[in-house]
Amino acid sequence: MTLTHTRTLLDAARAAARGIGAFNVVHLETAEALAGAAEDAGLPVILQISENCVRYHGAFEPIAAATLAVAEASTADVAVHLDHAEDPELALRAIDRGFGSVMYDGSKLPFADNVATTRRVVARAEAAGVLVEAELGEIGGKDGAHAPGVRTDPSEAARFVDETGVGALAVAVGSSHAMTERTASIDLELVTRLAQAVSVPLVLHGSSGVPDATLVRGIRSGLTKVNVSTHLNAGFTGAVRAFLAAHPDVVDSRRYIAEGRTAVRAEAARLLELFATGEGA
Repeated sequence: MTLTHTRTLLDAARAAARGIGAFNVVHLETAEALAGAAEDAGLPVILQISENCVRYHGAFEPIAAATLAVAEASTADVAVHLDHAEDPELALRAIDRGFGSVMYDGSKLPFADNVATTRRVVARAEAAGVLVEAELGEIGGKDGAHAPGVRTDPSEAARFVDETGVGALAVAVGSSHAMTERTASIDLELVTRLAQAVSVPLVLHGSSGVPDATLVRGIRSGLTKVNVSTHLNAGFTGAVRAFLAAHPDVVDSRRYIAEGRTAVRAEAARLLELFATGEGA
């Protein structure tokens, strides 16, 4: 139990043809909720700290140390991952800090530049036994632009994996970041082709906008790591709003933040079970 290598969790999930939830940490209470969800479900989880999260907290080390401590204290198998780092130096810092995996996101760069910088991150990561996730084919929703028409080309994906040595690949198959309605569709035929083209686990970003049943079909088509952030954030915020509406005189922030933490724990546990079994879709 306790802190687990991401590669171990991804390899096990892929071998069993099931998905694994990778959920974003916003603050300590989120990390506590997500680790608790894994314990409740009896399933592994990946806790993700994004570059945006680091920016919000003003520094990498405090939120990194807190999340690693939560993972180490858990009775579940918990990995800690750096999500969407466009700054390669941040990825290198996370490798040195003991993260189980890092995502270097060079998808906005020309193909050759993306390969070159990703290879630099992979070289450092391999020496430390850390998995690197990369992205090819921009995921929609960045910078407020909804671009569901973007798609990852399977032959280009195979070339990218071969030239970089990455251990997981985030692909564009129709999902979009920051969606608050679960109405997105994904190209399941393309997922199958990508899974056949590359030798590493596939990652779906922007999963918050994808309905349960579609996520299950995506996993069955070849997705392994399923990233969720906005959907869980909405549950946290909704629970806080409901509590404050019912208790307008409360001033102790622990009372309403605890409601958000409880809501995230329950929904994250449900998603972990959905991704692993397909039940409830």
